[in-house]
Amino acid sequence: MTAPATKILNRWLESEPLKATLATDSVIGTMMSPNTPGSGYVLLHHVMAQVAGMQGAWGYPEGGMGGVTQAMARAATEAGAHLFTSKPVKSILLGAGGEAVGVELEEGGCVYANTVLSNATAHLTFLKLLPEGSLPAEFEATIRGIDYSSPVCKINVALKSLPNFKADPSSTGSTVMPHHRCTVHLNCEKTEFLDQAYMQARQGHIPDVPMIEMTLPSSCDPTLAPPGCHVALFFTQYVPYTRADGRLWDEATKREYADKIFGVVEEYAPGFRDSVVGYEVLPPPDLEEIFGLTGGNIFHGAMSLDQLFVSRPSPLQAGPTTPIPGLLLCGAGAHPGGGVMGAAGRLASLAALRT
Repeated sequence: MTAPATKILNRWLESEPLKATLATDSVIGTMMSPNTPGSGYVLLHHVMAQVAGMQGAWGYPEGGMGGVTQAMARAATEAGAHLFTSKPVKSILLGAGGEAVGVELEEGGCVYANTVLSNATAHLTFLKLLPEGSLPAEFEATIRGIDYSSPVCKINVALKSLPNFKADPSSTGSTVMPHHRCTVHLNCEKTEFLDQAYMQARQGHIPDVPMIEMTLPSSCDPTLAPPGCHVALFFTQYVPYTRADGRLWDEATKREYADKIFGVVEEYAPGFRDSVVGYEVLPPPDLEEIFGLTGGNIFHGAMSLDQLFVSRPSPLQAGPTTPIPGLLLCGAGAHPGGGVMGAAGRLASLAALRT
């Protein structure tokens, strides 16, 4: 787990494109190179998943990722829960003994409870929502030291036709092929490309050869797009939060970056540019502002060895419990970390039931 991913891959594999493709799982959402010590664990973290009894597999929820939260909402409602959306929390309320007793809403009013569970980042939970001075000083210092650096830029694209890849073309150009239902890795001919992209982003530059993972969920779930049309999702790395050229992530720079990514796809699937109907670009600042992901980090904190296991979110208090009685962390910032798996939420739920 402490080794660089490249050391593990070089030991077992010979094909450079295969090693580079697998190496992408060692850096997902993490500002590190596959040559960085500890990236071997990140690789393990992302290939230990299981879907429908298939080890190392990931799945598409019907209806898109919203299908996951809708299923959770139905289960919670059936169990007697009352759900409220668009009710931002202003602060976590503390009782006379320093215990969590509820939350205050931004619109006014309070909700009281015996236990408060937060799936916000540790930064937001402890440093923004709690009253100043309510945390032990040493614990607060560890929370302030969490690394939230993010290399991720997400691009969501609406297409009027299916991409037709030169490597395995469809005779009709519109037939869904097996590879359309998988993750398509681009710019993965060499692991060196990943390391170079990482180094450029660390210096504040957009990489010459970005890492690109492309999925087409509409190839499995036709409810996501009108007949004949498709949805493409791009998970790209590495990009800097703050650019060395001083430019902000505004509409112009987002458009330039999307054009760069679409140009790469065009090389593998000619005609892709012409099929684009519309798109949305989400660099780290947008991921932070829209989704509350501190630093734009999709895992609520780097998945580095110093921020995992008994050190997540803090080496002084790991797991769902916190120094505030009655306050639990149930998001990716708690052990065991990120990924759509619900493990951190389950651990928090069990802790809540025990109290």
